[in-house]
Amino acid sequence: MKRVNLKIKKAVPVFVLLFFCAVNGYSKTSEETKSAFAVIERLIGSRANEFELNIVENKNQDKDWFEVEATKNLVKIKASNNTALCYAAYNFLRDIGAVLISWEGNRINLPKSWPTYSKKGNTPFEYREYLNACTFGYTTPWWDWKRWEQEIDWMAMHGINLPTAMEGQETAWQELWKEYGLTNSQLEAHFAGPAFLPWQRMGNINSLEGPLPQEWFVKKEELQKKILERMRALDMHPVVPAFSGYVPKAFAEKHPEAKITELKSWSGGGFESTFLLDSKDPLFKKIGKRFIEIYTKMYGKSNFYLADSFNEIEPPVSEANKYEELSNYGSAIYETINEAAPGAIWVMQGWLFGDNKEFWTKEATSAFLSKVPNDRLMIQDYANDRYKVWENQEAFYGKQWTYGYVHNYGGSNPVYGDLNFYKNELTNLLKNPHRGNVVGYGAMPEGLNNNSIVYEYIYDLPWTKGEQPVNDWLTKYLNARYGQTTSKSVFQAWELLLESVYNVKYWETRWWNDRAGAYLLFKRPTASITEFKGNPGDKKKLKEALDILTNEAKKYDKKNFIQYDLIDATRHYYSLFIDEDLMECVKAYQQKDIVKGDALFKKIEKQVLNIDTVMSGQPLNSLDQWVKSASDYGSSPEVSSLYVKNAKTLITLWGGEGHLNDYASRSWKGMYKGFYWPRWKMFLEALKKSAENNTPFDENKERESIKNWEINWTKSK
Repeated sequence: MKRVNLKIKKAVPVFVLLFFCAVNGYSKTSEETKSAFAVIERLIGSRANEFELNIVENKNQDKDWFEVEATKNLVKIKASNNTALCYAAYNFLRDIGAVLISWEGNRINLPKSWPTYSKKGNTPFEYREYLNACTFGYTTPWWDWKRWEQEIDWMAMHGINLPTAMEGQETAWQELWKEYGLTNSQLEAHFAGPAFLPWQRMGNINSLEGPLPQEWFVKKEELQKKILERMRALDMHPVVPAFSGYVPKAFAEKHPEAKITELKSWSGGGFESTFLLDSKDPLFKKIGKRFIEIYTKMYGKSNFYLADSFNEIEPPVSEANKYEELSNYGSAIYETINEAAPGAIWVMQGWLFGDNKEFWTKEATSAFLSKVPNDRLMIQDYANDRYKVWENQEAFYGKQWTYGYVHNYGGSNPVYGDLNFYKNELTNLLKNPHRGNVVGYGAMPEGLNNNSIVYEYIYDLPWTKGEQPVNDWLTKYLNARYGQTTSKSVFQAWELLLESVYNVKYWETRWWNDRAGAYLLFKRPTASITEFKGNPGDKKKLKEALDILTNEAKKYDKKNFIQYDLIDATRHYYSLFIDEDLMECVKAYQQKDIVKGDALFKKIEKQVLNIDTVMSGQPLNSLDQWVKSASDYGSSPEVSSLYVKNAKTLITLWGGEGHLNDYASRSWKGMYKGFYWPRWKMFLEALKKSAENNTPFDENKERESIKNWEINWTKSK
């Protein structure tokens, strides 16, 4: 008996191992693939056990690839790394109409057994980028680890491997500046409020809507450690911060011997000055290296560092030595990163080159980049839906660069995008012999949680290379989003949406007449709206699509995503009509046609209140949710109150004396009824009163009155 037991004991480990592999779908490289498996398991639960995952390296050099083979009870996936495994798994699940993941939720309806399926894919882009530096203000400031985990899973499923990771850096900056003798009170006066930190990091502002509570530092440090650990486990390459030259005012005062320039107030004025340390000053490298040392000690080693010295800031260089001084800035940033993290890549946003074409000529840009090795700099040229920077700048003179789109500005959410434009642009890029060293592709939205179809499509493009017809892709997308029973009528509605709203690459009118706001309704009121030439898109086709969706939605469950999309189409369509009615209402009162003006006033008010009610069907898109998430992030009434004011100010007044108010306007429940209409109501009533009394209308006085109302609104509980 003892001998038999001994044999059994020797056999058990092998049997257990085989059983474990079969049940859990792990290959021999189970340790390698456990991160991808965990993503799939969080999505579909125990059915993840039917997935066999293998990482096979160096099959396609540096480019990612995957192979999927599915039979009744097993889905075998081979890929180049964990992120590619996740993308392949999601691609399979979506192709068979079983799963659709989005910011508004997931649809999961798995078949009892898997269909026979075979697919191979690869991408010419080593990196798929994601997240704008501004997203950390416009969307993520109140996210906890649960929400970040969800987003990182979304990234992995969409094949993203170059995410911007900006959380938690203030802890490192605080430690750095304390080493240079700055006091707690001086740092309190320096740091901006939580929602405005992205623009402090880029050197645009200081202290706005602060102070930054100490608990913020602690929470964000803990959060960033989890974020980076998960990203790295999934074989992503998080882009983390580096020193770009900006120092606190107190530091400048403490070091009068240093060459520090006080810069002009950003974006039309009204903001406190920022201070830029000259690249040739010995302190530049010393501070920059020390920051990376502190950051690395906190968060581990990184290979990609974001440093932007001149984001919407004109460099303080002399005209006589302009190019030499620009090249010194470029070399100083690179050398600082290289000395602190040998082999790492300096990443910079390419936005500045399109934003200020007058300064950033070919000569200026090439000088700025000239002293940096080609393989040690990556320029994220993500504004190709607005500017053609890479073409104007000769593909950045041999440097690595990534191609992409902003798409979303400020988290403002009109319904728009242009799938055919993205497809054609990519195919043209890949054919262009002058594309240089383009190594990446993706989207860098300033805000999330809107127009999901745009991001779903954009992150398939680097794998399909634009070769799949849009309608073929749309068929599979709708089957996954609504279910396999998607009708011809629903498909027809979406074809009309592609021709009416998803054919707009950039929502130009959000910047109409130097005033921000997605619609006229969302802009601070002005009598000059009678000059407005109209929003982009095709309202007639949008209405046809809306009518079809309204009828078809009745056939679906109340939780089906068709209901969500119907709300999007509805609020967008009627917001466009409100804009037209606003113009007519202003015109009527100006012409002293009180009867017509009053009729339009009542019509607008009814439409606004109706949209606000309709938006109840999108609970995540609401003022209450945004404010509650800010309040909940604080651990005391005082801190919660600060966070709430930050949240409300960011999406309305913003700050300064320029044109940033309403930049982050939101088409949300609560905003139509509680913010946008009250402003216009005050304005129209004043305009009517002047018409009735036959007195001149003082627009400046009325706009000032509305601004004071906005200030009180941001402070209200």
